[in-house]
Amino acid sequence: MADPEHFCALNVALYGQGRKRWTMTERGRQHIQRSAAHYQIGPSSLRWDGQALTIDIDEVNVPLPMPVRGRVTVRPQGLSPFVTALDAAGRHRWGPLAACSRIEVDMQHPQLNWQGHAYWDSNEGDEPIEKGFSAWDWARAEMANGDTSVIYDVKPLQGPDRVVARRFSPDGQSAPFLAPDQHPLPPSAWRIQRAMSSEAPTLPSVISTLEDTPFYARSLLKAQLMGEQVTAIHESLDVPRLVSWPVRCMLPFKMPRRFTPTWSP
Repeated sequence: MADPEHFCALNVALYGQGRKRWTMTERGRQHIQRSAAHYQIGPSSLRWDGQALTIDIDEVNVPLPMPVRGRVTVRPQGLSPFVTALDAAGRHRWGPLAACSRIEVDMQHPQLNWQGHAYWDSNEGDEPIEKGFSAWDWARAEMANGDTSVIYDVKPLQGPDRVVARRFSPDGQSAPFLAPDQHPLPPSAWRIQRAMSSEAPTLPSVISTLEDTPFYARSLLKAQLMGEQVTAIHESLDVPRLVSWPVRCMLPFKMPRRFTPTWSP
């Protein structure tokens, strides 16, 4: 089995007219350092002080080589103990670390500053993703009282589809809710099939597609959950496309590998 510490990256995605940036530079073990409270990946780092996660970003945009530098601070309102298996065998797991957080963004390149609501979760697996799933739709939405609702609609290779619908409060506690019926959305430009749960009579709609790739789409949607009109961040993944040879050949252009720990413009 491959050593995961030879395949480490910090993914930064910024959206906005004239300000869009993308970085996901892969680095090997020789360029990482880690402890219980610190994780260094090349020139970028993450630090946890017990109250906030500070992410210092020093990366390079692809495909056009522009610097992406700044600091992001995530302040959890409460840490969540919830973790659940996504497959029947329990080989793939998901759980929000802090579904209700505040974020402070201070970027120098490009120059951007804002504060707002944030979400922090974790996925882990004991086998490659293609051995467990064919596809999934995932969505999160901030509710009017500050809670965060998440719907994870998973299509495993073995067994029935699994839907996890959970509402998280700022103190980290959570409770399940019944996910409403799922409705198809227009496919992405790469023909990724998308779907979203929404209560009648409101049908979900796409506000904008933020990320459109041959195997994955990230979108901003409108829907109705638990009687509220919500704006949701939504993701759709097509696993067979992810592991197909054409996509594997394209990945180095989106996710380059660096053999030196620093870069200067």
